[in-house]
Amino acid sequence: MAIIQWFPGHMSKARRQVQENIKFVDFVTILVDARLPLSSQNPMLTKIVGDKPKLMILNKSDLADPILTKEWQQFYEKQGVKTLCINSKEQSTVKKVTDAAKSLMADKIARQRERGIQIETLRTMIIGIPNAGKSTLMNRLAGKKIAVVGNKPGVTKGQQWLKSNKDLEILDTPGILWPKFEDQEVAMKLALTGAIKDQLLPMDEVTIFGLNYFKTYYPNRLKKRFKQMNLEDEVPEIIMDMTQKLGFRDDYDRFYTLFVKEIRDGKLGLYTLDRVATDAND
Repeated sequence: MAIIQWFPGHMSKARRQVQENIKFVDFVTILVDARLPLSSQNPMLTKIVGDKPKLMILNKSDLADPILTKEWQQFYEKQGVKTLCINSKEQSTVKKVTDAAKSLMADKIARQRERGIQIETLRTMIIGIPNAGKSTLMNRLAGKKIAVVGNKPGVTKGQQWLKSNKDLEILDTPGILWPKFEDQEVAMKLALTGAIKDQLLPMDEVTIFGLNYFKTYYPNRLKKRFKQMNLEDEVPEIIMDMTQKLGFRDDYDRFYTLFVKEIRDGKLGLYTLDRVATDAND
């Protein structure tokens, strides 16, 4: 497969805005999809952030494999990165994020206090890729609908400051993808969760990747959801067999669409596509 390149103009503009505004914040909030704790991080933005204090938020933790979420949280904490697992739709989100921010910046707050400077509001910038749930998080922190929420990548395109409470002020940025995906497995993971547009990758390849992954790590989920599926077969045979059994005749595209939607809708249960033991050590 050729290297995938996708870098809309608004994302290029957003990258420049991050570079220009990072000096105005006390710390950076890196928002990732808990199902993709590594693959949903933009390496281009990681480079821009540099040594700035970081709060890593694993969002959509309600959709992720809880065992692997805990492993990733421990992994990042060992690297000295303050890490928080949340479902941004929950009411408790504001307190969790505010408390984590205060903990992260406790030393700076104490130093400033010794100098007679009272830091009343901490300022942060939220960065992440499309579809990681930034709009939902921003709306929750603001206590009102200030960002457009959509289930398609790249809905939020503006940049805005908002007050969460007296303790936190936040700069939102659009979801920013990197210019090209040289690692095809990362591209497949992003496509399977809906982080990149479906038109960018052939759905048959996304389906094959998803089937292989679930067959390897979550076979019981496949058996429970697709009782007619024979996991003894190779994936291409499974696709042909299931297309027939579901009454789609030779319309394999219908099976591709169905299978990917089942994963995205959580019909195959909680899952995580990144694994500490393999992906973190590559």
